[in-house]
Amino acid sequence: MKRAVLTVPMLAMLLYCLLPLVWLFFSATKTNAGLFDSFGLWFADDFALVDNVRQVFTYQDGVYGRWFLNTVLYAVAGAGGATVIAALGGYALAKYDFPGSRVLFAVVLGAITVPTTALAVPTFLLFTRLGLVNTPWAVLIPALASPFGLYLMRVYAADAVPTSMMEAARLDGAGELRIFLSISLRLLRPGLVTVLLFTLVATWNNYFLPLIVLSDPAWYPLTVGLNQWNSQAGSAAGGQAVYNLVLTGSLVAIVPLVVSFLLLQRYWQSGLSAGAVK
Repeated sequence: MKRAVLTVPMLAMLLYCLLPLVWLFFSATKTNAGLFDSFGLWFADDFALVDNVRQVFTYQDGVYGRWFLNTVLYAVAGAGGATVIAALGGYALAKYDFPGSRVLFAVVLGAITVPTTALAVPTFLLFTRLGLVNTPWAVLIPALASPFGLYLMRVYAADAVPTSMMEAARLDGAGELRIFLSISLRLLRPGLVTVLLFTLVATWNNYFLPLIVLSDPAWYPLTVGLNQWNSQAGSAAGGQAVYNLVLTGSLVAIVPLVVSFLLLQRYWQSGLSAGAVK
């Protein structure tokens, strides 16, 4: 009975999470007309997935491919840089006692409570003064700051890296940089993967900031570009409705995230015990 009480809510939550993805898949197999003439959770009379994918990458001279590469650049550079900064900062806050460390950690906690949308306009004004608006740097630089990632690495490093192991390495003549690169990074791997995935998803799905700081479609990420396609039908100029391309493009856009999770989740399984052994 207890198992059923727990299983039913979990199945309901699973259905809630998977239903939009199932609808997206079925919608991506339909033509623009078929989207309105068929049931949303099943195929239409014609299977147009291959043709839709081809149109996505050829529509408007193949601008979707440029948006895809832009998103990969923002996500890989931003998430990778944010993970490195979070690892260094979290490790330092957890394992070293230096003046101002408590105040710095309090500032990090405070930064977590600030919504990113609240910082978008000040960021835009600052980058305008620096001449970085409408450049990739306007998206990449904010992506490097991850207060939650820094907090997570600080909490994880405090328990995952034994102080006695660091002291033993110092007695053997290892410097602090060698201790971090040779010992600590191995123990921090599950935490690093967690931060990497969080920041990767956040950067890949980032919409509001690129919408504000970018005006050249050549630098748009997928989120802004697909929304531009979606807005065509309601434009004053009477643009062409390409809902099938928007949905197919959205389906293609989530594939790298799924692949990234499948490739990285094994590091959780193989490394979770490493941080618990002392």
